[in-house]
Amino acid sequence: MDLLAIDPVAIQLGPLSIRWYGIIIASGILIGYLIAQRTAKKVGIREETLIDLIIWCVVMAIICARIYYVAFEWQYYSQHLAEIPLIMNGGIAIHGGLIGAFLTGFILCRMKGLSFFQIVDIVAPSIILAQAIGRWGNFMNQEAHGGPVSRIFLENLHIPEFIINQMQIDGIYYHPTFLYESLWNVVGFIILMLIRPHLKIGETFFAYLIYYSIGRFFIEGLRTDSLMLTEFLRIAQVISIVIIVVSILCIIYRRIRYNPSKFRDVKGYYHN
Repeated sequence: MDLLAIDPVAIQLGPLSIRWYGIIIASGILIGYLIAQRTAKKVGIREETLIDLIIWCVVMAIICARIYYVAFEWQYYSQHLAEIPLIMNGGIAIHGGLIGAFLTGFILCRMKGLSFFQIVDIVAPSIILAQAIGRWGNFMNQEAHGGPVSRIFLENLHIPEFIINQMQIDGIYYHPTFLYESLWNVVGFIILMLIRPHLKIGETFFAYLIYYSIGRFFIEGLRTDSLMLTEFLRIAQVISIVIIVVSILCIIYRRIRYNPSKFRDVKGYYHN
């Protein structure tokens, strides 16, 4: 680690290290939950309903995000099995986390007789905001960055000095792709909050998937640590394209087949 870089360990308690990575991700989840809970309350959904769902979804998201990452880096982890549980050092894949969270949410909603699409509409803006915050965990670990750039390039972005310093690794400056994605997601959060009342049930969720995937596709192309499907195909970019196409088709299908109500017109639990 360079002398000017931020120490990734926030608190050292004897042998126990509490890293900024974990603190930041936990903070993003908490802030996202508080925002989602506020929305749930406004539409008349009981507080405990969202709490139960989010606890299970967060746990499964973390587990699946790690499994996803390890699976595509198995050549390394097969030789370092003891490192598999060490997520505090980084190494989780957001697509794996989203798959785990949404599958868990779908199953739980079916078990509880809830509308999956109403629930994910409520939490979608919170998810993208939590992702925006969570990317700063990558910043602390000096990971998820792009290719080499000059210091002048970074200065011309008019970003704070502490970000420029943290982007210097072993004497080389890198694209702050974590920052690009964080800013993209913050804008996405604002957009989703503004358009959600005017969209039909389920469409805020699909709008989130489309918006996030567009940004992820282009930003992923700048990164140097991508999980690769082949020598030339980045997994995240392939998945992003698939998500965009499927989401658009789902919006069209649901409008034709179900013509769901607008989010703003639903008070209480949605049953259609």
